[in-house]
Amino acid sequence: MAEKKAEPSGPDLAHGIALSMFTSETLLGHVGDQDVLLVRSGPEIFAIGAHCSHYHGPLAEGLVVGESIRCPWHHACFDLRTGEATRAPALTPLAVWQVDYEGDRIFVRRKREQPKSRGKGPVDAPGKIVIVGGGAAGFAAAEMLRRQEFRGSIVMLSNDAASPVDRPNLSKDYLAGSAPEDWLPLGPGSFYAEAGIDLRLNTEVVSIDTKARNVVIAGGCDIPFDRLLLATGAEPVRLPIPGADQPHVHTLRSLADCRAIIESLNGARRAIVIGASFIGLEAAAALRARDIEVHVVAPEQRPMERVLGSHMGDFVRALHEEHGVIFHLGDTVVANDGKRATLKSGGVLEADVVVVGVGVRPRLGLAEHAGLSLERGVTVNGYLETSVAGIYAAGDIARWPDPHSGENIRVEHWVVAERQGQAAARNMLGARETFDAVPFFWSQHYDVPINYVGHAEKWDEIAVDGSIAARDCLLKYKSKGRVLAVASIYRDLASLQAELAMERNAMR
Repeated sequence: MAEKKAEPSGPDLAHGIALSMFTSETLLGHVGDQDVLLVRSGPEIFAIGAHCSHYHGPLAEGLVVGESIRCPWHHACFDLRTGEATRAPALTPLAVWQVDYEGDRIFVRRKREQPKSRGKGPVDAPGKIVIVGGGAAGFAAAEMLRRQEFRGSIVMLSNDAASPVDRPNLSKDYLAGSAPEDWLPLGPGSFYAEAGIDLRLNTEVVSIDTKARNVVIAGGCDIPFDRLLLATGAEPVRLPIPGADQPHVHTLRSLADCRAIIESLNGARRAIVIGASFIGLEAAAALRARDIEVHVVAPEQRPMERVLGSHMGDFVRALHEEHGVIFHLGDTVVANDGKRATLKSGGVLEADVVVVGVGVRPRLGLAEHAGLSLERGVTVNGYLETSVAGIYAAGDIARWPDPHSGENIRVEHWVVAERQGQAAARNMLGARETFDAVPFFWSQHYDVPINYVGHAEKWDEIAVDGSIAARDCLLKYKSKGRVLAVASIYRDLASLQAELAMERNAMR
């Protein structure tokens, strides 16, 4: 039976509404079968597509900031005047609609032509830009370079076999079997050719010659550059234990990794997830969605305690146990013999599939051999430029001066990587734009989303507003009374407000 089409939302804006109906910042309506959001910003009223172009988040529940609106789900940001996706994770613009006034009524009848970005375009246009890395930061940089009307050559070198994909989906919906593979590419197949981006897959970069300004790839070919972006990302930590190289033992980082796990689930009954990290537990939730028995083995006493604290750690454990996950905490796997995993405690678990999620390490080899300054990551300045002029770094490898914590930090968050790629792209074109975005990530466990803004490696207090157990809460991680980070469950607007307050140094 055909799925019933959802009814359009709110009033029919083509028929007009009285100005007196529009009493708040936003009003959700429709034109034909398309949802349209009216947004008031100062004296002006804008009309835009009602759903975020990232994961279809409801912008009516978002936050209006000046002439922009932020998505409540994953904190993408859109320009109300142009529809441009100004902040990742959204990269695709929204439709913008013409607003007409007739007496005391507002009418929305037709889309406007997509206005050009209000960016200034290249200030300093190099001829050749090379991007090393095919992940979030690399793709976002390449896309932004073209969006900024850079007309020089872009060569993107990736050691992956697949074009850049939406990696967060690999441990969530795609692994769970609820998202088709055609949702994964960050750009459609035609994107690279149409944008004039020379994407080279299965390409290993051997070295960087900072004096000759070229990149050497396996096979001896030199690729010259005027500007270079290092976005080499991170690689999964592999356990140095007997049997770790067996075909049923997997890490989860690439599309190929995820495909291999899914293939190995055919006929499988039990899986072991080694590590109670975000990736590990998201994978556990995805495997439970496929009715696989899941055992999680990890050395810590509480999952995610180091990042989220003890109360949230207990909640996450209980949530997974509600869905049938069996935990073996304070323990580790010391050997895999066939499909038998031996634990340090002496216990033995049999499993058809093993997923190792014990963290990642940044790929720093190229930067180190090129003589770039390192400090547990590639050291960059506020413009994301390394110690060698014209060479930039972004994503998992970059350690940058964070104005919010006052420290040099390196984080492994998807949204941060994308936003750094975008900022690095603009700076490679001469923008001299300080990267000051507040770090953000999200994690999904069954039907419970956890949003996190800021960065807190240590804290002396966690102030809880609401109830963690009731799945309605906001947690403030404080050090000496100052809020460093905020985690939330189903407090999307409050999470956006916390992000804005951190940007304005007004967080309490």
